[in-house]
Amino acid sequence: MLTWDLHGRRYDLGERTHIMGVLNVTPDSFSDGGRFLAPDDALRQGLAMVRDGADMLDIGGESTRPRGRSYGEGAVPVSVEEETDRVVPVIERLRQETDVPLSIDTTKSAVAEAALKAGACIVNDVSGLRVDGRMAQVAAAAGASVILMHTSGSPRTMQSKTAYADLFGEISDYLRAAGDLAARAGIRQIMVDPGIGFGKTVTDNLRLIAEIGRFRDLGYPVLVGPSRKAFIGEVTGLPVGERLEGTIAAVVAAVLGGAHVVRVHDVLPVARAARVADALAHAATRPDNTPLQQRS
Repeated sequence: MLTWDLHGRRYDLGERTHIMGVLNVTPDSFSDGGRFLAPDDALRQGLAMVRDGADMLDIGGESTRPRGRSYGEGAVPVSVEEETDRVVPVIERLRQETDVPLSIDTTKSAVAEAALKAGACIVNDVSGLRVDGRMAQVAAAAGASVILMHTSGSPRTMQSKTAYADLFGEISDYLRAAGDLAARAGIRQIMVDPGIGFGKTVTDNLRLIAEIGRFRDLGYPVLVGPSRKAFIGEVTGLPVGERLEGTIAAVVAAVLGGAHVVRVHDVLPVARAARVADALAHAATRPDNTPLQQRS
């Protein structure tokens, strides 16, 4: 289902690519750790992303940066209380200032429950509902939508679990099972995310983006999150702060491949690039002049 009702507004996810702005309320995220930890700073950044064209905002209070050469020892887990204290004040203040849908990026049902009460309407679970057995019920009880991501292990172990006999088949099976679990719990609006950078090699990430349309067969909208990630650094040789062009290239490829939502830090330039990519996707035709790609 590509027509979603979010916070009293209807979104046709098949009409164009929608932009999800990343708002990390953490001291240790790989891309911007510490910049928006204070609620005032987070509020300003969130509103700036809305002005720049974000269709929704994803607020996270616990880093998921992987252990490895690019990011050291990886993310350190935080308690439910600390994560809740980071995200709830930001969600409450954003809810007062904007009507764009707010997403809570967490694997903990108690954090999700508090965030949904504060004004979020989407749960973005990077574990695909596997870490916390209550998550599906919490989301369903609140009438929330969910984004279900594929990962392999925890942030500290996932980059040691990158061997796939069938990359697309195994990720599709994982996401299909997560979607079935969400549907059985009564969740109506489900999106899937193949998990760029989560338990994948550079080649895996490139393949997933280049062939992102294969996940449309699952019957759910598809989200892609390539923003500033290590695979871009490996390809370009550039540090996190210099990966904008690489991010845009990955986003354009994802849009042309059929992604419905892209999750990014740099909203304004990505939104502009996605607008052109959408126009190209709509304009592309086969030799018989029938549309090459249907967005819906």
